Amino acid sequence: MSLRWYSTVVESTDARRLAGWWAEALGWDHVYESDDEVVIVPPWARELTEQLEFHRVPPGMVFVRVEHEKSGKNRLHWDFAPHTSDDRDAEIERLVGLGATVIDVGQPDGASWTVLADPDGNEFCVLSAREQ
Repeated sequence: MSLRWYSTVVESTDARRLAGWWAEALGWDHVYESDDEVVIVPPWARELTEQLEFHRVPPGMVFVRVEHEKSGKNRLHWDFAPHTSDDRDAEIERLVGLGATVIDVGQPDGASWTVLADPDGNEFCVLSAREQ
């Protein structure tokens, strides 16, 4: 037996707004929304859910409303990578245009990744382009 990575939960004082930002950034779909919780998944996930065995279905992201603001650096973050056929710098600029901020968390000069923060300050990285 193994566990399925079902979702990543993100706390926010405005879960709807942050879920909407990530849905736009990733091109994902809203599949559930209430005042306290919003779930987004890749657009192909619903189709795969019916085709794949339970343990192979990809995870979604769940945004839950909390009263407290984010404080401190995340101990966990997402890494995203563009394909080699994509323009990595243009993708970073798109994310910044949506409201992300390029930040410094102590990464080395010349790092092959760029650290950004979403509108709530959650860190994530855009890695170098790759084939797979």
